[in-house]
Amino acid sequence: MSRLIRGASLLFSGLFAGFLLGVLVLENSLRGFNGSVYTQVRLVELDSLDTLASVTLIPAIVTTVVLAIRARGNDRRVVLVAVALLMLVFATTLAINLPINADQASWSVQNPPADWATVRDHWQVAHLIRTVAALLAFGSLIGATLSHRAPMNHPTPAIVVHT
Repeated sequence: MSRLIRGASLLFSGLFAGFLLGVLVLENSLRGFNGSVYTQVRLVELDSLDTLASVTLIPAIVTTVVLAIRARGNDRRVVLVAVALLMLVFATTLAINLPINADQASWSVQNPPADWATVRDHWQVAHLIRTVAALLAFGSLIGATLSHRAPMNHPTPAIVVHT
């Protein structure tokens, strides 16, 4: 069961981190375009990407918390770091990104608000923070997995003393 939980934690946190990284690249690409282009792309993003974020982040948090509960020693500490980072992602999303998403959903492509670039910058900084946190969480989970050692079933070799 532990291997399944560890695998699910890695899967969902990796999918989520990769998703955020892809959005970060797209958002960075949009910086050279005007408000109408930015608004049009954001409206397309808002169509389904919030759902993708939810179906990857929530299972990532749940499975990583379960993994932390089951882990021991240094493994637990590393997994708890991943939990803390995923919670930072969740808090940043709730406090900054989702309210901006809700506001942007009503923007007009033909007439974006006058402060569209300021709002974009605020969203993108928060997104950068959560992307870095998600990548670090995924890296922590990889590290915990690589350092995790299952009990060895090899017999201890007998010590032979020659006199």
